[in-house]
Amino acid sequence: MMIIMKKDIEIAQEKAKDMKNIREIAAKVGLEEDDLEQFGKHVAKINYQSMLRILNSDKPNGKLIAVTAMTASRAGEGKTVTTIGLSQAMQKIGKSVMFALREPSMGPTFGIKGGATGGGFSQVFPMWDINLHFTGDLHAITSAHNLLAALVDNHLTKGNKCNIDPTKVTWPRTLDMNDRALRDILTGLGGRRMGGDIRNTGFVITAASEVMAILALSANVGDLTERLGSILVGNTYDDKPVFARDIEAVGAMTLILKDAIKPNLVQNFEGVPGFIHAGPFANIAHGNSSVVATKLALKLADYTITEGGFAADLGFEKFVDIVARQYDTLPNAVVLVITARALKLHGGISNLDEAKEKNIEALEKGFSNVEKHLDNMLNVFNIPPVVAINRFPFDNDEEMAWIKQKCESLGVTAAESQVFMKGGEGGVELAEAVLAAIEKGSGDVKFAYEFSDSIKTKIEKVATKVYGAEDVEYSPQALQDIAYIEKLGFSDFPLCMAKTQLSLSDKIGLMGAPTGWTLNVDEVRLYTGAKFIVPICGRMFLMPGLPPVPAANRMDYTEDGDIIGLN
Repeated sequence: MMIIMKKDIEIAQEKAKDMKNIREIAAKVGLEEDDLEQFGKHVAKINYQSMLRILNSDKPNGKLIAVTAMTASRAGEGKTVTTIGLSQAMQKIGKSVMFALREPSMGPTFGIKGGATGGGFSQVFPMWDINLHFTGDLHAITSAHNLLAALVDNHLTKGNKCNIDPTKVTWPRTLDMNDRALRDILTGLGGRRMGGDIRNTGFVITAASEVMAILALSANVGDLTERLGSILVGNTYDDKPVFARDIEAVGAMTLILKDAIKPNLVQNFEGVPGFIHAGPFANIAHGNSSVVATKLALKLADYTITEGGFAADLGFEKFVDIVARQYDTLPNAVVLVITARALKLHGGISNLDEAKEKNIEALEKGFSNVEKHLDNMLNVFNIPPVVAINRFPFDNDEEMAWIKQKCESLGVTAAESQVFMKGGEGGVELAEAVLAAIEKGSGDVKFAYEFSDSIKTKIEKVATKVYGAEDVEYSPQALQDIAYIEKLGFSDFPLCMAKTQLSLSDKIGLMGAPTGWTLNVDEVRLYTGAKFIVPICGRMFLMPGLPPVPAANRMDYTEDGDIIGLN
């Protein structure tokens, strides 16, 4: 029987009448009215002093559950909807739970995604605000980033006290919109009187801004200020580094971000409280919600569910290797979201409709991708995994049974998740499996590399252990970049590997779990404010483009106040 679902926006608009005032939601986890700075009835920021009080309290942390996914396919695996639905299921079985998610970027919202707040009956509310301007955090990040760019150009034209070489300025501009025409531009046209120094630069999308990564990683305003001051903006004529603090940009940037550092409290359809805060991309930044949001949730609830961007080789690896060990937020369990359709796409089926049909042979072939991710969780990171099979109406029982049996043979529990169709009720099996994995435990969390390893050793460990590469090759530019970073004394920073999300490798066409391939490192960038090193593997765009038919083309707003196409 064919099941016809309403669109996400239609479900959300119908649910609006049932949503509680955010003060009632906050009270579930012990937050009082004075702890909140409300943005209407359903959204609030946490007062900064209240945030510090809770973070510095001696209350023990709850358990942390990280949600990730198999390697992305064109169909999408449902990682966010699983995160939200799992929190609803945990509440349904009587657990104190919160979630911590990233803020959506408007670029992908108007591009391919059309929204990033879950779906069906597992959504965060109000999805229209969260997907658009929300509380203004991304606008603040955009402004702080561009203020620094403006101050650098002003410094060049008004005396250049720091002796900056205009050809060695590395700080770009930013915009929270997909606009490929801005990737490479000339600024300063019109000469000194009108535009300053003519030079090549470009725009990155706000989610790829180093300021976004800094905000997500900052523990408090003092940490934020120190990191902003450490941003490398360029080099002098004699190749000395110049930082944001050298051009006196830090105070004003911090001022712009004074509210953005406060986590945003929202609720999902079943009244579970959660934070949506910061939104760094996962294939160029670390791809996780803010440190303060996650740590705050761990203090307020017995269980916190967070989600890393893209697949486990990107958002999850970076969460463990960059975030978790720096801030004592180690996961107690990890949920790997998969779909039968995605397995078949990894198994050689190219047509999305064909991938809906039963095909055990393609399922088995594509499972190599899941097997590699599970092996990483068990043997590289030593974190107990649970497989969440995001089930669709067109999936059949035989394929579900095959996946469960295959996972069981690896010593891993697989549970069906139907949270899209059924909300929390559809995730009870998954919630119980996650609780069992936490109870079982696995000892100390491991890491892919040590901070003390050389830069090349770190890269090679991630490439071979996590991605399954046989070897690594470096371009002359990459070798030059590594030597420069070592010369500056930043080689002990963690890695934030930048590569395609569409393959375990750096090559989009390699599906499944490829072997015998070589990772190519084209350049290596240094983010001194975020305090990580970014090896660029393959051609990476920090400013995405729009697809042939952007999601924006189907969006509208009516005279009656109805939102159309935001799904």
